Amino acid sequence: MRIRNLKIEDYEEILKLWDRARLSYRPRGRDSYQEVKRQMENDPDLFLGAEEEGKLVGVMIATYDGRKGWLNRIAVDPAYRGKELGLKLTRVGERALRKRGAKIIALLVERSNLASLNLAQKAGYVIAEDILYLTKRESEEV
Repeated sequence: MRIRNLKIEDYEEILKLWDRARLSYRPRGRDSYQEVKRQMENDPDLFLGAEEEGKLVGVMIATYDGRKGWLNRIAVDPAYRGKELGLKLTRVGERALRKRGAKIIALLVERSNLASLNLAQKAGYVIAEDILYLTKRESEEV
């Protein structure tokens, strides 16, 4: 298993992996080719993929806003789950964010996503019960 920085040439394989992992995404909005390309150009070290025998089997995208780091889009191919691949991607993402100066690293997990909740707790994250997540979106695609 090899973890590497993803490139825009991996875009189609990233989408296929998200499909296999049943991760929702917005291909006409924030996850469009152009938007992912822009993000990769700005933060190439924060787009990580796990490969086995040339096949993309895990993805994690991190973001940093200058004060807080975020782990996003952690997805593992169902055939590779149970091998701590999500935890490995999480740890590599955390290191990349800490190198940038992040003192707080956070992630958002849907309440029904028990596998991701378990991964986050195994990695040392705690649920902030007193925080509500609110959004204001231009459209459903962003």
